[in-house]
Amino acid sequence: MFWNEKAECMTKQEKEKVQLERLQQTVKTAYENIDFYKNMFDEIGLKPEDIKTLKDIEKIPFTTKDDLRAAYPFGLLAVPREEIVEIHASSGTTGKPSVTGYTQNDLDIWGECIARGLKMAGAEKNDIIQNAYGYGLFTGGFGIHHGGNKLGAITVPISAGNTARQLSTMIDFQSDILTCTPSYAMYLGESRQKAGISLDEINLKAGIHGAEMWTDEMRKRIEKSLGIKTYNIYGLTEVMGPGVAQECEMQNGMHIQDDHFYPEIIDSQTGETLEPGQHGELVITSLTKTGMPILRFRTKDLTSIIDEKCECGRTTVRMTRITGRSDDMLKIKGVMVFPSQIEKALLKIEGISPNYLIHVTRPDILDEVEIKVEASKELFSDEIRKMEKVEKQISSAIKSETGLRVDVTICEPESLPRSEGKAVRVIDEREL
Repeated sequence: MFWNEKAECMTKQEKEKVQLERLQQTVKTAYENIDFYKNMFDEIGLKPEDIKTLKDIEKIPFTTKDDLRAAYPFGLLAVPREEIVEIHASSGTTGKPSVTGYTQNDLDIWGECIARGLKMAGAEKNDIIQNAYGYGLFTGGFGIHHGGNKLGAITVPISAGNTARQLSTMIDFQSDILTCTPSYAMYLGESRQKAGISLDEINLKAGIHGAEMWTDEMRKRIEKSLGIKTYNIYGLTEVMGPGVAQECEMQNGMHIQDDHFYPEIIDSQTGETLEPGQHGELVITSLTKTGMPILRFRTKDLTSIIDEKCECGRTTVRMTRITGRSDDMLKIKGVMVFPSQIEKALLKIEGISPNYLIHVTRPDILDEVEIKVEASKELFSDEIRKMEKVEKQISSAIKSETGLRVDVTICEPESLPRSEGKAVRVIDEREL
């Protein structure tokens, strides 16, 4: 049930003692070894010894993605380059990528955090993990790989893509655990059904899916199409990678490995720290990372903290499902909308595929939104009147969920792009 029961089930007092000791050491390391943090502290007259309680973390200014980009590539390393054994980086789609360096100790901790998550999903030492996250600078593939090695399971580094091979490997190897993005898991489930492969031919028992937002409706579809129980995993390159948090069998929030990562929730606009249960932006401080410690990193991910013992027995705090990002919220006709809200509405409608695209334009002075969604083969072959009725149902569901009126276009099955990595769900062509 547990990978590290002592760490995962500490009392509040034990945990806060560990967190404070590690926070103080991390702050001291960052101040003494990273010019960026020394300058930041000196500018406001803050010294490492001023951090006497966990509450004092609020005295430390935030670190942002822009700060990491400005330090590209190695400006935030806290150790000599010869101590770094692995490098990863974010995609850099909106500028220079965020680079993070790992010492061997960091890789050991990363493996430890992932091993805890694998155990939460029911993985055992003799299981086969089909790791369909991408390998490379992206942290997904290597993170799961390090954790699988730590657990002692058999890790199949198949990486993302080549769906036919994924399915044949699933059958031939009788894989137990599937790890990949939720959109790719959905695609694999669709492909299994299309190929006529029955659930009796595969042996999967669990899926661990992250790297993009997904809803409970999508979870139900994946679980049905692959015959598995799915677990949400969370992480980010800037802090470590996947494994910062993950769901247990209760599927009621993701357990943050809070002996290694200190979480806060803030108001995105004011920076004010919010209480457990309040919804806001997640801020994370690494407590044990030696290669590149990060203090109060603004993740832009919107969630809340559950600070109570889970029914599984773990006492680590949990974070609720990510509902959006403070920087990917769409403002359409004055209405604040997150893509996850539209997905939630879509997945309640029978007869459509979970593959969709949100297209936002401003041809004149007003925003226009078109939701393109694929019909099932049965619906597409049906009469036009029925498709028009479903389009109205979708439009009504989105209006109910978001307050926004949209145009809906039902497309031919398999006509929209599929994703083997992170799904692209929004095309915003407005001149903003």
